[in-house]
Amino acid sequence: MRNSLTHIVIFCLTALMLTSCSGYNKIVKASDYTTKFGLAKDLFAQGSYTTCSAVLEECVAYQRGTAQAEESMFLLASCYFNIKDYLSASEYYLACFRAYPNSAYSEECLFRSAKSLFLDTPDPRLDATSTQNAIVQLQNFVESYPGSKYRAQAEDMIYTMYDRLVEKEYKSADLYYNMGNYLGNNYRACIIVAQNALRDYPQSKYREDLSLLILKAKFQMAQESVIEKRDERYRDAIDEYYAFKNEYPESKSMKEADRIFRLSNRNLNQTEIITEEE
Repeated sequence: MRNSLTHIVIFCLTALMLTSCSGYNKIVKASDYTTKFGLAKDLFAQGSYTTCSAVLEECVAYQRGTAQAEESMFLLASCYFNIKDYLSASEYYLACFRAYPNSAYSEECLFRSAKSLFLDTPDPRLDATSTQNAIVQLQNFVESYPGSKYRAQAEDMIYTMYDRLVEKEYKSADLYYNMGNYLGNNYRACIIVAQNALRDYPQSKYREDLSLLILKAKFQMAQESVIEKRDERYRDAIDEYYAFKNEYPESKSMKEADRIFRLSNRNLNQTEIITEEE
């Protein structure tokens, strides 16, 4: 297990707490790990998760192969979960599952390991690696325990994280759109990012927004094109309009889509660009 700064801090705080209580201090110094484990369980029941985790760290290291080993590792993971150190919790739950794959704790360990990663996932604007790792682990749980009581909760978390990933792609595409032709054809980049998001996440709640963004980008790219490419790009925008209207006939953005359609038609075979409807 990783030796994180969190663990060091916990040990330091625990040392201060335990030295203030001679009874606890004697037990912590004792070589009898059955007694220490009993103390840890009492601390856990009292909600003293930080102190409990320090005692359990030592118990886990020395109880391998004993009857208490699995429970001590599960309780240690639960301590970190309860103090919101989700990365440590996920690691210990997963280690417990791998060490005891057929135990009474195995299903809950795999679920909680994945849930911990879900709870640790960052803002959609940041790196998506942890979100993708959480999705993989939750999918692994659903496949391993298809009849689990946690399945619906796991699937909800998967859908939530897919939406986070799509939101990140949508914001990237929208940024490209707003950059326009600054330092290159950013409309094309917008279209590619949005189309890839639609392909990778076809059921996303951002589907309509992405589709409209593609339509707007294609139209704007036609508006700002050289004359030789203009008609072809207006026709592409018109085709995109029909696709959008077919999928979202009641869209709140249909008025904007209709405007793009009319202007695209009016600009076909024109040498001067029409930017506003008469």
